[in-house]
Order: sequence, then C-alpha cells, then structure tokens
Amino acid sequence: MTIRFFILQAHYRSTIDFSNEALRATGKGLERLMKAYETIGKLKPAESSSAEIKGLENRCYEALNDDLNSPVLLAHLFEAVKTVNAVYDGTESLTAEDILKLKELFRTFVFDILGLKEETEKGGRGELTGRLIELLLDIRNEARNKKDFATSDAIRDGLKRLGIIVKDRKDGVDWELE
Repeated sequence: MTIRFFILQAHYRSTIDFSNEALRATGKGLERLMKAYETIGKLKPAESSSAEIKGLENRCYEALNDDLNSPVLLAHLFEAVKTVNAVYDGTESLTAEDILKLKELFRTFVFDILGLKEETEKGGRGELTGRLIELLLDIRNEARNKKDFATSDAIRDGLKRLGIIVKDRKDGVDWELE
C-alpha cells in the first residue's frame, strides 16, 4: 500500500522521484491517514460542529474532477486528519451527523476511490494482536484503579519494550506501534 500511496502523491502526468527516504515518509503519511480513520470511531459527538465537513467533501470531489488530481485530494484528506485529531483532543467539535459524514468521506475517497487499505499481518494476527493489547490495557487499568501502580507500570514498561507506546488520556488509554 505504501507504494500505491507514494504514486498517488504525484499527479499522473508528473515524474516521480523515487527514493528510500521518500518511501519512508510516505509510509508515515499513510499510517497517519489510517490512524485518523480508526480514530473517527472514537469521536464523541457534540451539539454543534466547529468544522465544516460538507465543504471538505465538495473540495475532494473538485480535486478528482480537476484531471484526477490525487495530490490535491490527499491534501484535503489530510485536512480531515487534522480535524479528526482536533476533535479527538477536544479543541474542535462535530455533531453525530458530521462524524458519520466524515467516516463516509474516508470510506469513499481513501478506500473506494484511491483503493488504499490497511495492511494487517497474515492470518488475521493483526486483529488478534490488537485484542491482546486491549486486554493487557484493561488489566493495567484495573491495577491503576486498585492503586497497584507497580503492576500498572510493569505492564506499560513491558509493552514499551515490545514497541508499543501507551498513551494515557483523561478519557481512557490509547496505544500505537513505534
């Protein structure tokens, strides 16, 4: 998927400067895009929206109608990533309807049109790994609630040694791979 995403970052009539550094940066960008899509499911709806999703959707279609301008489309999608992160952090807000529109926008443009998909480990192990990490984080949370900070810290430190970053938030816990 990283190579597909790399190619989509340049207009189809432009030349592409392929390098390992560019490919690494592309991988990080793709990861940010996929993480934002995952985060949409964690957003809490508000009474009103401080971001305009319909205008964003229109700009995405305009980019496609402008000679299939995928780099501009991706720029608009990364605007959506900023919005998702701002809503998740509590600095912006979206209604439940706008959250659904945003999720549909990602589904339509990222997955259906651009053909990107999340890369998972073979044999569904990625899903299993995620569920196991969630289980460990639940046990860690129980330990914290019982004021057993030694166990809580041991779980966090053990996950860190395995390359899993645990982020404590005021409304729960997030994790990501290093």
